Amino acid sequence: MEPEANTRQPVALIVGVTGMVGVAFTEALKKPTALGGPWTVYGVSRRPLPTWFPSSLLNKHIMLDTLNQHQSHEILAPLSSQITHVFWVALQVSESEESNISLNSTMLSNVLNALTSSPNSKLSHVTLQTGTQQYLGPIHDPTLLTQLVPRDSPFIEDYPRLPFPNFYYALEDILASYSKSLTYSVHRASIIIGSSTRSYYNSLLTLAVYALVCKHQNYPFRYISFS
Repeated sequence: MEPEANTRQPVALIVGVTGMVGVAFTEALKKPTALGGPWTVYGVSRRPLPTWFPSSLLNKHIMLDTLNQHQSHEILAPLSSQITHVFWVALQVSESEESNISLNSTMLSNVLNALTSSPNSKLSHVTLQTGTQQYLGPIHDPTLLTQLVPRDSPFIEDYPRLPFPNFYYALEDILASYSKSLTYSVHRASIIIGSSTRSYYNSLLTLAVYALVCKHQNYPFRYISFS
């Protein structure tokens, strides 16, 4: 049985803990200067933690396929009286935006349903991180991609929604449906640079490969800086 968490101590559940942002959240929340701390940090991933992950910073690692409703409820519901904050940085991507909406909505819904199913639920806030698709539209769908209008960076977080299906919109709508029982915030990052072998998109790796090619071919390393 899990020990009861101190009611005055926040307990974070980072879903997608082995990605770039998940690792950064883990490190940030465990700093002595972390806002609202000290934090108890639980991390969720579909696979075992990689050897490079700073596992000593996690109070508990949970290996869980959040697409599985039964497994999500079985594992997370008993923790609902402890977890106060969810940091959602999980992602699944396919070539169909309809599929993206279904996959990502199911994952978020399964986790939130499990954590709010008990009258003793302590969940008070959910943090959602979205990405470049928030601004450009369904860039992974080859059919819809041809209909998108290019938008130059830098992007602005309060841009209105585009007239296309978007799984990030679906996730925001799910959070809005819980607005009577908890608060939430949406953080619309675009390009993120970090250290993780578990991230779908890592600009740092792209730049590193580009630099190696330039070095091997004796080409200049060219780039454009947006200030």
